[in-house]
Amino acid sequence: MTSIREVLDSKKYVPPAKLKALLAESNVPYASEEYQRLQWEKLKKQINGEINKVNTENIKDVVLELFKLNLIRGKGWLVRCIMKSQVLSQAYTAVYASLICVLNSKIPELGKLLVSRLILQFRRAYKNNDREICKASVIFLSQLVNFQVCHDIVALQLLFLLLEHPTDTTVEIACALLQNCGQFLSENSSVALNAVFERLGTILTEDLVSRRIQLLIQEAFKQRKNNYNGAPVIVEELDLVEDDDKVTHTMNLDDKLKAHEILNTFQFDQEYGKHEKEYDELRRQILGLEDDSSRNESEDESEDDETDYVAQEQIRDLTESELTNFQKTVYLTMMSSINHEEAVHKLLKLQPVDPERKEQMLVDMIVKCCAQEKTYSKYYALVGEKLISVNGKWMKAFDEVFVENYTNCHQYELSLIRNIGSFWGHMFASDKMGWEVLQIVQLTEEDTNSASRIFLKFVFVKMQDELGLKKLKVRLSEDYIQPYISGIFPTSGADRLRFSINYFTAIGLGALTEDMREILNNLPENEENGVEEENERKRSASPDH
Repeated sequence: MTSIREVLDSKKYVPPAKLKALLAESNVPYASEEYQRLQWEKLKKQINGEINKVNTENIKDVVLELFKLNLIRGKGWLVRCIMKSQVLSQAYTAVYASLICVLNSKIPELGKLLVSRLILQFRRAYKNNDREICKASVIFLSQLVNFQVCHDIVALQLLFLLLEHPTDTTVEIACALLQNCGQFLSENSSVALNAVFERLGTILTEDLVSRRIQLLIQEAFKQRKNNYNGAPVIVEELDLVEDDDKVTHTMNLDDKLKAHEILNTFQFDQEYGKHEKEYDELRRQILGLEDDSSRNESEDESEDDETDYVAQEQIRDLTESELTNFQKTVYLTMMSSINHEEAVHKLLKLQPVDPERKEQMLVDMIVKCCAQEKTYSKYYALVGEKLISVNGKWMKAFDEVFVENYTNCHQYELSLIRNIGSFWGHMFASDKMGWEVLQIVQLTEEDTNSASRIFLKFVFVKMQDELGLKKLKVRLSEDYIQPYISGIFPTSGADRLRFSINYFTAIGLGALTEDMREILNNLPENEENGVEEENERKRSASPDH
């Protein structure tokens, strides 16, 4: 009779019944290498079978069957099977995208790996002028955008790349992308999509492509004009995941991605039993099953702490490249949004580089985007106003970034300080920003420098612009705010009072100093003399004297 070793060496298909009989007769130890190899081959065949038979009618059943398998262990093979099937059957792309959308909602690693591999596949095909693979990759990515597995920034980047140096092939692929996810982009990134169609118009008028491709461009314009015939972005039969449960992966075309091809092959697992139990628990949570005690118990678990690549996520490496890509994504998101509400909706969906600092990093990037504009744009402040209202974490993040901006403003150019100061002025004027953070400001000659004084100038000038001088005075006189602005509007000390009065008078806001002038005029004469004597003593003690 055929032995287990012969089965492994031959790599031929073995029917499940025969495999089960071989296992029973050979007494292969649980979790041994031979056992794991057999289970791996079985897993591959089961995944292949489910992917090959999936269609619109049976997709729900296929999803349930796939979740019963260890998709953490088989994620590389699953993604490989889906990509191969999609290339051969592009008419089923929406079905495969729907399938991965459901799986990704419970196991996000699957969607992330698929998007990474598709981008890498597109890069290779684009470089090698492989039209078919290039087109298949773009169509799959566009459907993943529809199902919100992949952020629409990738679709926009693909369009701009394909139309930068137009050829018949690149424009044809761009039109295929628009045919697949043009409606989604028109609803979610209309400003950027307008730029795409402007480029297509130029290509058409300048006769840069053949007549056949010109007809495709004209068809794209026609579809857009007809609002894509009002059809839903996702057909009802494939819309299986609620929007709140969808997990969107944000990647850029030029990110440093890895295909992790090693996941397609067998990898011996030192902690096989432990990882099988972990997936059993996950499977029960996903499918809502009772505890399954029929699973084989593993033998003594290895004490080796070596991390298994297949079963555990890698620790994220917060490299400079990753941070740069995150900042680029935030910028593109801001630029591609039609208004601040759409921008906030998209920003909240972004996957954080560092989950613990997500809010702080995002706020910092929004302020940087505002700073880089030639003139101050209220758009960024409206985004900030909306974000800070989400929850306490965002309020804390805005406070942290304000402190950082004020503390380091001496490192910024004047044009940047103007925009940054105006941003924060709007935030305070909107009454969304807590005034407690202004405790850090001590408006004295010793505690400020020219940059920080310019920063404060733009903060208060913007507040006056937003509220008007009368309302600003009322706001600053509120009992709640008084303790937090005593460093800016002092109520004692002749030198501090004079400095603040002179400062606000110099920036055109002398009306805010009326109370301080009255306090200064009513100071006892001996207090003023005492201050002057103290200053004289300090000067005498100085090494310069």
